Amino acid sequence: MEILIYLDNAATSFPKPEIVYEAIMESMREYGANPGRSGHKLALKAGRAIYETRELLSKFFNIEDPMRIIFTSNATDGLNLVIKGLLKSGDHVITTSMEHNSVLRPLKALDNIGVETTVIQCDEIGCIDIKDIEDNIKNNTKLIVTTHASNVTGTIFPIKQIGEIAKKHDIIYMVDAAQTAGIYNIDVIDMNIDILAFPGHKSLLGPQGTGGVYIKKGVEITQMKEGGTGSKSDSLIQPDIYPDKFESGTPNMPGIVGLGAGIKYIIDKGIDNIRDHENKLAKVFIDGLREIKDVKIYGPCDIEKQAPVISINIGEEDSSEVSYILDQVFNIAVRPGLHCAPLAHRTIGCYEQGCIRFSVGPFNTINDIKAAIEAVQTISTEI
Repeated sequence: MEILIYLDNAATSFPKPEIVYEAIMESMREYGANPGRSGHKLALKAGRAIYETRELLSKFFNIEDPMRIIFTSNATDGLNLVIKGLLKSGDHVITTSMEHNSVLRPLKALDNIGVETTVIQCDEIGCIDIKDIEDNIKNNTKLIVTTHASNVTGTIFPIKQIGEIAKKHDIIYMVDAAQTAGIYNIDVIDMNIDILAFPGHKSLLGPQGTGGVYIKKGVEITQMKEGGTGSKSDSLIQPDIYPDKFESGTPNMPGIVGLGAGIKYIIDKGIDNIRDHENKLAKVFIDGLREIKDVKIYGPCDIEKQAPVISINIGEEDSSEVSYILDQVFNIAVRPGLHCAPLAHRTIGCYEQGCIRFSVGPFNTINDIKAAIEAVQTISTEI
């Protein structure tokens, strides 16, 4: 079989570093016990392995207390935990038109209990005017939630400046780092981030089924579930201590260990080196696409202003049809359609057509990019 060119890293990074596969297998074979529930050697080793990943994440994001990091099954899980555990009837929240449904759908669901949402309209390339955020703050605004980078256009948001606005008005600021954690430096203190949701399976290079959310001390969140935590087992009341308050049930120990291995890989290679590599490939791709007739590129088209996510259309062709051809004829994996972000597609003007998203990862090569450009050129010519 022809070697697959994988350009769907914005959905899930693939492949993973070898050390991730090795760490997962070793944890299952050598100490696959239930962490935090028993006192024997295997359970203790599993518990220490989970804490090691918690510590790695705290250093990675400059989080002072590792215990404020809650492990979740993905970024969506963390976003739901906070949005539904924080907001109450009468609260007001500000978000943007470039958000993923993992933000927009939980907020929409809270309409039913009287939570008001203001969606700030971004421009046609997905950029936001932060003045619009400040102009829409009300007396009851409790939360500002934005993406760090759009999963459709890659447009990077000025999260530090937004965080400063939130801090100035004593409003909680939550960042969805689904497209940036592991590629861009994120410092929750310097960037005034109160809550950070992140997936483990994208640019942090961990396995699927992993993610987390950091919650700053002093932010009060109600848990969404109760159950066994291995702590205060004599009480029928859910413990209020972190992270136990939010981590009921057996954790995904092998996945969390794999996530830790992914972070170690990033630290070893250097996050700046990984980002530079991906950005260089993204620039080559954008420059190549610009030379192809009938290709429309969405977003900033500037690697200084976007993550290595490039969405396009070819004339009026259906994005799913083009994606099918890329897969079946050229063996190139991409993502078509609306990318779970309908308001973003309305914002950039491709709601009806959707778009074809190419997303670069650390293991892509210049030959991958050249092959993708040639494939788009061929499809543009022949369709």
